[in-house]
Amino acid sequence: GLFVTDYFTRTPRKLSPFRSFASIELFHFHIPEDTVIAVWNLITFKEQGGTFGDQCPDRSITVYFRSGAPSVINPLHTHFPRDTAVPGSFALTLTWTLPNRTTGVFNVTSPLPGDWFLAAHLPKDEGKISVKGLYEECQYLFQPQLIVQRLVNIAVLYPGHVTEQSMAPHNRSCLYKVFVPSYTSRVLVEVLRCRGAEGCPLWLRVRAKAPPLHNSTTLDCREHTPCQLAQDLPFWQHWYYVLVEKHPGVPGTISFQVTVQLTDCSRPSLARPPFLPSSASMNMPHSFGSAGGLALGDSPPPTSPNDTKHPIPIPATSHAGERCWPVRPTLRNELDTFSVHFYIFFGPNVSVPPDRPAVFVINLLPVLDSGGVLNLELRLNVSSLCGENVTVFGCLNHEVPLTSSDNTSVTCETESLAGFLLSVNATASLSRLRIPYPQTGSWYLSLRSLCATEHGFEPCTNVTAEVYLRAYLSPCINDCGIYGQCKLLRTNNYLYAACECKAGWNGWGCTDNAEAFSYGFQLLSTLLLCLSNVMFVPPVAIAVRSHYLLEAAVYIFTMFFSTFYHACDQPGIVVFCIMEYDVLQFCDFLGSLMSVWVTVIAMARLQPIVKQASVLYLLGAMLLSMALQMDRHGLWNLLGPSLFALGIMAVAWTARTIRRRHCYPPTWKRWAFYLCPGALIAAAAVLLYAFVETEENYFYIHSIWHLLIAGSVGFLLPPRAKPSRRLGPLPRRKGCGYQLCVNEQEELGLVDPAVASINSICTS
Repeated sequence: GLFVTDYFTRTPRKLSPFRSFASIELFHFHIPEDTVIAVWNLITFKEQGGTFGDQCPDRSITVYFRSGAPSVINPLHTHFPRDTAVPGSFALTLTWTLPNRTTGVFNVTSPLPGDWFLAAHLPKDEGKISVKGLYEECQYLFQPQLIVQRLVNIAVLYPGHVTEQSMAPHNRSCLYKVFVPSYTSRVLVEVLRCRGAEGCPLWLRVRAKAPPLHNSTTLDCREHTPCQLAQDLPFWQHWYYVLVEKHPGVPGTISFQVTVQLTDCSRPSLARPPFLPSSASMNMPHSFGSAGGLALGDSPPPTSPNDTKHPIPIPATSHAGERCWPVRPTLRNELDTFSVHFYIFFGPNVSVPPDRPAVFVINLLPVLDSGGVLNLELRLNVSSLCGENVTVFGCLNHEVPLTSSDNTSVTCETESLAGFLLSVNATASLSRLRIPYPQTGSWYLSLRSLCATEHGFEPCTNVTAEVYLRAYLSPCINDCGIYGQCKLLRTNNYLYAACECKAGWNGWGCTDNAEAFSYGFQLLSTLLLCLSNVMFVPPVAIAVRSHYLLEAAVYIFTMFFSTFYHACDQPGIVVFCIMEYDVLQFCDFLGSLMSVWVTVIAMARLQPIVKQASVLYLLGAMLLSMALQMDRHGLWNLLGPSLFALGIMAVAWTARTIRRRHCYPPTWKRWAFYLCPGALIAAAAVLLYAFVETEENYFYIHSIWHLLIAGSVGFLLPPRAKPSRRLGPLPRRKGCGYQLCVNEQEELGLVDPAVASINSICTS
């Protein structure tokens, strides 16, 4: 046949370790109809500092594939919330073949058309908290590419018509498709007048939505006469593909006829009429393709003059399950993104008669609705049962309602159809069903009432059950509870929602408490992070006592906002916020950096050198505010101002050392008991903050950080001398040479001569 190749690619994205579905990278593809093979080329490479990450460790990458909606994955094997249906998906783990690059290939033969989703992530890490910009992190980039081959001009079979075909010796098979409209209960495909060298050496395969596979519904025409293949309860509004395949090693040309019969379940005694020219009469799409046969081989078969189409008589047959009941529509009311309510006309209370099911349809829009959660709730009005032991069963099926004539059956599955079962009775009057990331299209809910007897379930008599029915679409399951946050995520133009859990809770709806923090632990961690800021009280007292009022004000500001920021930043329920979170975080970061800034500037003793040293305090506040607004978590926001202030202090101390001609501060006691211990404590705090802190030990490591930083300030802040009584100047000795004025207390590194009035000794 004639193939067309299409190529699709996506931009590489950085993968993250798995914590929840919010941490995965999602890729959206669309596979066209009539695709016979789809090949995903999965490219993964490492980067470190803008170059190839040859030294980065090999970390396995897991990729999930699913058609119709994103995959519902659970790599941590957590528990799902109650009444949650988990759809399946296919997972693939990539291994590294080169130091910095690897490529994986995933083939899908005859894939389902429509939306396909790929989800990729790294394995869960140890949760280390790294400072942004401290070192070049290893980045793992993932780029999927899709190559599809699709057939063009596939022959279309029209119900009630015969298509004649001759299969040449070099051809292997012939492919057809037929469109199945709504209210079709049965598809019957038949091969007629098969003539070959060895009888009828053909296989007949039928599959919905995509060309048949080796495991599709198959019939060997050698062993069955007539060669008829039936599909009960077919999918509505979809193409069905018919593959007539020749047995291997059969010589000669094989001629046969193919016909399709569709049974209209709204009129069980009638079959679908022969095809009319207008496609609207059968609710068919206008893109039919060609009307002629197509052989899947090296070349199309030669056209025979007797290849004609003509209607054949269709017997009116009645099979079990051919009768279908009216489908009641629902009204769609969109409230917000993934917040849609489906209202039933003359509802929400519905009546379920004893002799027939009540069928409802819920239409989910393509792409728009597959990123949320489909919720269904049934509540039985027990007073409507009149004392009978009635059970109302509900079957939720995708794309076709399951309405079997066997009233005693309580299953929602067939050989080719899977569904979800709900039931309510007088004992359990409430039933719920949640489907995360549902496939789009039409979902049919069939309700029927059965009475329980000693011999099982039997049809009820003269009892009409009343059921409250609620169907709606929500972003997350129960809004992720009190220990989670429902996040709206986007990948290109596709929106989806996922829960991000906290306080040790896990699971799709943050309901798995296997590793959850207890209330006592949450209270203890909050108190540790908040009360550790009390360590700033001694530095405040030292600053006030030494007349460093500006520094004391900054320390009080830092202590206040650090306390209430950590009280608001807790992951659990022990949370107290006096302002918006962003305001508290900004003030906490600003106070921390300003504390470092004013302490180092105070140590520099710039007052004798710079008359208006307060300009540096104001300049530091403005620059730090700007830096925090640009990048609040960057390394240079902490390191840059600190190094700049240390540079100013080093210049000031060097100038004094050169001018005094001896080290400044000159006394070993100042170095041994104040500067060195303070510097060591501050260095230990920085090392803990940068290299030891993780998510698990954050509560006590960060509390120790508070204690060490506040303690280092108490050691590093230079004291000021107490005011002393003013003494008269000594008589100045006259002589040649220069005059050197020495302030004894300043040389000891104890006081500031610009503030204290002391006795100066001048020598010449």
